[in-house]
Amino acid sequence: MEEDVTRILVIGGTRFIGPRVVRRLVKAGHKVAVFHRGQHNAELPAGVVSIKDPRAGIPVTQFPREVFEFEPQVVLHMIAMGERDGAAARDAFQKLARRIVMLSSGDVYRAYGYFSGIEPGPPQSVPLAEGSALRSVMYPYRTETTPESSLEFFYDKILAERELSGSPFLPATILRLPKVYGPGDNADLATVYGFRNHPRWRWTHGYVENVADAIALAVQSDHAKGRTYNVGEETTPTIEQRLAYLPPRPDAPVIEKELNFDQDIVYDTSRIRSELGFAEVFPERQAMIDVVANHLATASGTPGQ
Repeated sequence: MEEDVTRILVIGGTRFIGPRVVRRLVKAGHKVAVFHRGQHNAELPAGVVSIKDPRAGIPVTQFPREVFEFEPQVVLHMIAMGERDGAAARDAFQKLARRIVMLSSGDVYRAYGYFSGIEPGPPQSVPLAEGSALRSVMYPYRTETTPESSLEFFYDKILAERELSGSPFLPATILRLPKVYGPGDNADLATVYGFRNHPRWRWTHGYVENVADAIALAVQSDHAKGRTYNVGEETTPTIEQRLAYLPPRPDAPVIEKELNFDQDIVYDTSRIRSELGFAEVFPERQAMIDVVANHLATASGTPGQ
């Protein structure tokens, strides 16, 4: 069953995943407003309300009058990064909207903390379900020299999730995204080729069109209220298995970091499939092949497929 949603506010949403989600929502018959800074020339469908304001910069802690005048029924927060902006969105919309959807990340899991070296071992069991242990160490990208003004200083999706899930008046849907790839971002699949020295390691990816489908589905679905979902491919191959079907790129840079590669970053995505009926429109294996082939063709000046 789908809610009778007519007004959806998208916070962010003008690059990569965002325009794809907006197009799906408009095609489904909803009235959509996008609150953004205006720094990306996104091709949004006719009829979308564009609310351009510098306050849409990360972290989003204030909202202009036009946002409230739109009277959103559902809010899709694509750029909630930490405690401050999570709390600001909760406070702003808990007496106005009936639901909020937040894009989170798999880096909330303790497994990611162990992989990156900020959490002690042992390795966590995979696949990681929505109830798997979360990191105990906050601010995963902050160091002793990180400036307080930088995203890395205040970024922590765990804190954003807590704030947005903390209101009884604004049910939240949390979507934990995988490593997304597609035209416009990670099209060179550096997140595959770069780890070729670790052939048995696994990291869940998701083609941008499939991820946009999952987000649009969660925004519209009544069953998503108050739920958390992992998003990504149904099965996660090893790096070696991916490279066996991808075009060879021996010149691709190797990612050299001190990471714990005995920890796979693999998500269990069965919940969103069983509860919301999500299924990939584009098979992930073929999408990955096509994306990198088109990227290489464009880089060489040869027409893509």
